Amino acid sequence: MATNRSSVFLLATVLIACAYALGSLAARDLTDNQAMVARHEQWMAKYGRVYSDAAEKARRFEVFRANVAFIESVNAGNHKFWLEANQFADLTDDEFRATRTGYKLPAGKDRRTTAFRYANVSLDDLPDSIDWRAKGAVTPIKNQGECGCCWAFSTVASMEGIVKLSTGKLISLSEQELVDCDVNGMDQGCNGGEMDDAFQFIIDNGGLTTESNYPYTAADGTCNSGKASNDAASINGFEDVPANDEASLRKAVANQLVSVAVDGGDSHFRFYKGGVLSGTCGTELDHGIAAVGYGVAADGTKYWLMKNSWGTSWGEGGYIRMERDVADEEGLCGLAMQPSYPTA
Repeated sequence: MATNRSSVFLLATVLIACAYALGSLAARDLTDNQAMVARHEQWMAKYGRVYSDAAEKARRFEVFRANVAFIESVNAGNHKFWLEANQFADLTDDEFRATRTGYKLPAGKDRRTTAFRYANVSLDDLPDSIDWRAKGAVTPIKNQGECGCCWAFSTVASMEGIVKLSTGKLISLSEQELVDCDVNGMDQGCNGGEMDDAFQFIIDNGGLTTESNYPYTAADGTCNSGKASNDAASINGFEDVPANDEASLRKAVANQLVSVAVDGGDSHFRFYKGGVLSGTCGTELDHGIAAVGYGVAADGTKYWLMKNSWGTSWGEGGYIRMERDVADEEGLCGLAMQPSYPTA
């Protein structure tokens, strides 16, 4: 009888302990969920996000929570960079790629063969670092908004650079002219495009007008031929950097701004906040940016300096540093796969 009483007492003790533990976990889960709800509310206020109804808000909250979990797991590691729950934190991967990127690979992923004017440049003669912003060849950060026309911003950035280097004038040129008027080939406004096609359009068109004359609207529009005819700058050609060759890319960037395609939909790139992006990244090219320099970080990590088109609140004031000379020949996030630049 005493043994039975002991067993019953022990079982009761175990059940009470389990109930207490489960109660504690439930309370902690509730507290954690309340904290995440509060964090989502703060995030919504920061970015002015408003949802259509409670169902939409609940769905976006779950996406936000999953993205925050990913960001915090990465930041808990020992990396050379860090991420943040930025303005894209309530979007799914597919939603983000559909509206904030927009680079299209050439048909069949084949590229024409072009000359490469920097082929015979010696790497030993190149500077250890260069920043074209310091040389007045880079306009302020722009924002493509919810329009998949990164290709236009990448094209314009590298063109603005070569125009400055060839004429001495830094002119902010019109992405909207490309969005509205360059629509008879691969380039299709907010539905995506490709930088080489855009360069060819600019050559055939005789140039581009200024941003102030043909301002950006973040939407597809009808080509305003009157505004488009008022050319402010022109190029006479373009060349492709040899694919999968970071050494050749460095030769080009040492001499001018270069348009670059990357896997911008990769979550490490999408949520980047600072440091030198490194490690694992995809090579599904979907986003056009511009290489505006390169250098070496304080810890010795070599990096590319890239100009993005997601506004100044993203990354390091709108820029990203990406590790240079990585083991994969495609470059980090595929940055060495499809670089090109205009000539003037």
